[in-house]
Amino acid sequence: MALRPWSPIPIHECGEPLVTLPHSLWRLEPHPYRLLGAPYGPNGDPFRLREGVVDRLLQAEETLQADSPGMRLAVFDAWRPLGVQRFMVRHALVQECDQQGVNPDRPSGQRDRIEAEVGRFWAPPSEDPATPPPHSTGAAVDLTLAEANGTPCPMGGAIDAIGAVSEPQFYRAAAQLDPDSASARWHRNRQLLSRVMASAGFVQHPNEWWHFSWGDQLWAWRSGSTSARYGRVGELESSSNN
Repeated sequence: MALRPWSPIPIHECGEPLVTLPHSLWRLEPHPYRLLGAPYGPNGDPFRLREGVVDRLLQAEETLQADSPGMRLAVFDAWRPLGVQRFMVRHALVQECDQQGVNPDRPSGQRDRIEAEVGRFWAPPSEDPATPPPHSTGAAVDLTLAEANGTPCPMGGAIDAIGAVSEPQFYRAAAQLDPDSASARWHRNRQLLSRVMASAGFVQHPNEWWHFSWGDQLWAWRSGSTSARYGRVGELESSSNN
């Protein structure tokens, strides 16, 4: 999997702690990667982010509720240790290969094509401190919109879906053609999520309607910052900040 365009951006680690999300932020549970057997370990709580990122997430929640009373943010995934990233990249590759009748362990042009497509959505589990996967830094969060009772809103595609349907603007043309269509509703929901997250300073992954970050290399690349604030947070560091 190729390096991202934000990979060359330097990281000036600020040392901010990883903290547990407050109960006021809705979590989508049970956590999907834990159900798959991802290796979080005894202290691997996925619902944690850097302290400053949590503050901004609370700002986004406040903006959402002022803009659309009765709606809330629903967190799907947050901090992700490197072992989990490695596990999920492999899981996504095997899943896509199975769907297309390709052996994931046999080199072929088809396998390479699938690996490249998976790589548009799943960052390499790089052990190089200079190129950490975004979620390993505690700066990135995957989330959606939900009704007041926690029921996720329709977004026109599942979180982690591989393909063009996951791009933030996928339904834009269809929404313009028919403002009363389901596609238009999905597009409006995606735009609302993007707008409230941007109001708190978050940037969006170019291929994923659900992925937002603040302070990592992706954020620096999209915001024009010369450096990132957050590097990878390892399992031992995370435990000491618990």
